[in-house]
Amino acid sequence: MKSYLTGIVMVSALVAAAIADAYALQGSSVRDFDAEIRTAMQSAKTAADVEFLGTLSRLCLLPQSSTEDTSDNVPAFVAKPSSAPARETWYADPARVFDNLYFVGGKVHSAWALTTSDGIILIDTIFPYNSEELIVGGMRKLGLDPKNIKYVLISHAHADHIGGAEMLQSRYGAHVVMGAADWDVVAKYPNLYKTMAPKRDIVGTDGMKITLGETAVTIWATPGHTPGTLSDTFTVFDRGRPVHVAYSGGTAFNFPNRTPDPGIRNFQTYIDSQKHMAAQAAATGATVILSNHSEFDNAYNKNRMLAGRGNGPHPYELGTDWVQRYFQVMQNCARAAQIGLERDLVRPAK
Repeated sequence: MKSYLTGIVMVSALVAAAIADAYALQGSSVRDFDAEIRTAMQSAKTAADVEFLGTLSRLCLLPQSSTEDTSDNVPAFVAKPSSAPARETWYADPARVFDNLYFVGGKVHSAWALTTSDGIILIDTIFPYNSEELIVGGMRKLGLDPKNIKYVLISHAHADHIGGAEMLQSRYGAHVVMGAADWDVVAKYPNLYKTMAPKRDIVGTDGMKITLGETAVTIWATPGHTPGTLSDTFTVFDRGRPVHVAYSGGTAFNFPNRTPDPGIRNFQTYIDSQKHMAAQAAATGATVILSNHSEFDNAYNKNRMLAGRGNGPHPYELGTDWVQRYFQVMQNCARAAQIGLERDLVRPAK
């Protein structure tokens, strides 16, 4: 009986191996993965044109990071402040971008102050080493009082966006809004978020409205970049004219993505989120796309263009089609990477 069972097991294993080999051959013959990748890449390039080259380069052309930092070590710029990047590498002048929206970020990382009749909604807070000068100092240069910050919306829990949240919450009593999963990450890694971790406050959820005075920011859950990434839609004014904004909360593929499991699934989460956000942008008629990195929305350069605008068009206002194309770049670059993992699943690397 034992030899019989052993024989059955061996035959079953051989059959399973033969089926797997046949599936691999069939899959590789039915699908031209390389052609699919080229098609997705070309779709991303077409959507980007010359407007979103930074987004295209980061997502489609440059090597991707592949994981989150879960070491729970105190960052060097916190443990030894003198090791923080030199001021000239990050400083940018603050700017009034719309009637009620102000840029208080740096050359690379952005923060935005949305003014209302009842206070200020701040979106993202940069690093702990420069949030004092860029946000607090920048607001004062623009004639805004940081004491009026009532809400701080954190797109995701990375040091370049959550860095000043603890300071702003403790100093001004501002409410902090962040996605549940990212609140959990901050609590799990106290050393990694040393000096950056606000007390747990408002959990942002899909469709939630943060209302202050006559202004409302609608939050959209867009997991992918981090599990709790949040994006936003809201209205600003250009010389009294309402303009609708889509704010993309997380862009790079810094989630585990180098192996089919969990990479394929993670890319699908990312793609679905970008489709969701594109739909919200379309529903609100968004003609402006903003980000928390200048490489994606070109904020640093556009701010300098504002001074010479005169009666010309607003440099940030691209139109509804271009806003949709931004999300198409993100989706197609993610799809190209996902197809590569599907190819690896069928034809594993030797």
